[in-house]
Amino acid sequence: MTDFTSLAPSDLAPYIQHTLIGVGTTRDQTVAHAQQCVDYGFDAAMVAGSWVTLTTEVLAGTGITVASALDFPMVGVMTSAGKAAEAAELVQLGACEIDMGVQVGWLKSGDYDGFREDIAGVVRAAGVPIKVMLELPLLNEAERAAAIELSCEAGAAYLKNASSGAIEIANPDSIRY
Repeated sequence: MTDFTSLAPSDLAPYIQHTLIGVGTTRDQTVAHAQQCVDYGFDAAMVAGSWVTLTTEVLAGTGITVASALDFPMVGVMTSAGKAAEAAELVQLGACEIDMGVQVGWLKSGDYDGFREDIAGVVRAAGVPIKVMLELPLLNEAERAAAIELSCEAGAAYLKNASSGAIEIANPDSIRY
């Protein structure tokens, strides 16, 4: 197992997805973001879906992958069919990994089958690794356990505690499950 605390920044960078997703992000900012990924040796450039094509072009031949996010930054607002369709399109445009927001309301309503199938539909449509942003700070202990189990059953490649620092930053209490 890698001791990340002892790594120099240049050795740590290949484990990091560098993210630039925001309202009003410009072409120049996106190109600069992609170049930072190359300069620092990050694993991936995480960009909004609208910038996947450009980022893929800028990063061609560099070994840096392109990642994008669905149902983000506002999570749980897209339809399942919409997420699956967007996932397939993002992969076609060059995304090699996708983060997705979950249907927190469905989970809290006890619609476990719907919650699981929402994720599974994206997994099937994309054919690339899917990272599920669980929004653990919004869930009680039983809901956290269910979200983790259902996400794994659905085929998620990775689980993330929350979608952003706006919900919560990672901390031991949230990720203990």
